[in-house]
Amino acid sequence: MKLTVIGAGCWGLTLGWLLTDNFDEVTIWGRAQDLSEDLIKNKHCTKPLEVQLSEKVDVTSDLTAAIKDADIILNVVATSGTRDVCENLKKSGIKPDQILVNASKGIELPSLMRMSEVIKEILPEQKLAVLSGPTLAKEVLAGKPTAACVASEDMQVAETVQKACNVPNRFRLYTNNDVIGVELGGSLKNVIAIASGFAHTMDLGDNCAGTLLTRGMAEIVRVSIHLGANPSTLYGLSGIGDLIATCSSPLSRNYTVGSMLAKGKKINDILAELGSVAEGVKTSKAICELAKKLGLEVPVSNAIYEAVYTDITPEQLLSKLMNRKLKEEERYI
Repeated sequence: MKLTVIGAGCWGLTLGWLLTDNFDEVTIWGRAQDLSEDLIKNKHCTKPLEVQLSEKVDVTSDLTAAIKDADIILNVVATSGTRDVCENLKKSGIKPDQILVNASKGIELPSLMRMSEVIKEILPEQKLAVLSGPTLAKEVLAGKPTAACVASEDMQVAETVQKACNVPNRFRLYTNNDVIGVELGGSLKNVIAIASGFAHTMDLGDNCAGTLLTRGMAEIVRVSIHLGANPSTLYGLSGIGDLIATCSSPLSRNYTVGSMLAKGKKINDILAELGSVAEGVKTSKAICELAKKLGLEVPVSNAIYEAVYTDITPEQLLSKLMNRKLKEEERYI
């Protein structure tokens, strides 16, 4: 079997490294400007993270060659680049029976479409699955165990990916048919992770951390249900599992963004310093627009949107959140 990874960022390189022994052939595709000479010649890089790939792995900027004869194609480019990649996959001759697995967590702007919706719009006949869960790249590279979810409307597709990409003792995969819930859980938690990093750096305490996770989860579930998700999915790996991991770890890029915002840094400077994509930044805008469209309240997400896109101070944000109109706690299950 052949695996092709589209995207040579943190998670794309990590997945290529992790799954090497599961496949006869592994190819990682990236734009020519994103591929260092060290990565192409020596299968090694230090940015966006340090990884040493096997000599077996082919690294290329030729998309047509990369996807030729691939059984599974992992899309791991940033959300903002997925539409262009799908258009290029179409031009490069992707076949409907090749399984395309989206592993990017985000919502497209300005369309407010989930990644599977973007992919289906361009490649309507494609076999499609979604991969999501608590998968901090540096921990995976360190050999630490985790689990994730493979979701597809076609359970045979989900099971094929599950069997092909499961790595004993290190990467356990579960299947699910709730694509909407799995995608939204993985995408919307990034906004709450920014809030978590923000609160930790402000030294607001563990009670506040627990409150943010809980009220943030309520927002994720509230929006996701209105968009067709099964609420129980959000209490699985791609929801609360991913939320706990990203809200607890400085290894999370979104958590790091929140921490730097709390120090008074501006978002453009933060992203330049980070050197990689933090999907929660754009997703904070997407969830606020979705909530407005659905007539829902998302105060934590709104606060992060303001922190990212306005000059509001940390103290003003905290006051806005803590002094909102009192209400009953909702229950979904």
